Amino acid sequence: MKIVLLCALGVGGATVLGAILGFIFKNLTHRFSDVVLAFAAGVMLASAVIGLIIPSLEGGGKLCVLTTVAGIFVGALSLNLIDKLVPHLHKFVEAGDVPEALRLRRVMLFVTAIAMHNLPEGIAAGVGFGSGDISSAILIAGGIALQNIPEGMVIIAPMLSVGVKPSKTLLIALGTGLIEVLGTFIGYYAVTLASFILPFALAFAGGTMLYIISDEIIPDTHADGAENGATYALLAGFSLILLFDSFL
Repeated sequence: MKIVLLCALGVGGATVLGAILGFIFKNLTHRFSDVVLAFAAGVMLASAVIGLIIPSLEGGGKLCVLTTVAGIFVGALSLNLIDKLVPHLHKFVEAGDVPEALRLRRVMLFVTAIAMHNLPEGIAAGVGFGSGDISSAILIAGGIALQNIPEGMVIIAPMLSVGVKPSKTLLIALGTGLIEVLGTFIGYYAVTLASFILPFALAFAGGTMLYIISDEIIPDTHADGAENGATYALLAGFSLILLFDSFL
């Protein structure tokens, strides 16, 4: 239980760490951010497949495969529903001659969307621990935490630009991280209290991660001219997890 708590705090705290780095390194290029985020996407992709989707198939048989496929699509559709309720992240922050009150509202929607996306990410980490495979669970949590660092950096500048005090921006970043901690415990207790749902829960968590990678991270990292570096960074992140899984 202690390791679950530590990893939950690590996953949530990564957003806060990213926010702090956002204050320190305000002039990092968009290209660098894209490469780091793409590397995190590669880590998440390998973690989702190796740590969640493949273990969900271990029961064997056609029913298990169908359960896994259903879990993947339900996980993805759940994130899709969230996107419908809270529109896409990159539509929120607009520069130009937009009234200050409207810009503030859009930035807060941006932060709300990140917070809502953090819940299923936390659930994915928690489900990994609930499966009992600690090494895979740590890889999953590490991939999510790695992705949360540049995400935390991204939310700082828009809030500062509309006049939110630095102390409040850190508190808001902390709030988004705590949602991820909550999600970790939800996922963990869901599968430990009802182990029969484990295959579906693993696939569901994998589906949410695949959706985030495909719908959010890859398009964002390929939109500003860094697609070549982002592609190799994703491959490097994916390969790193393969090496960890083989040698650790």
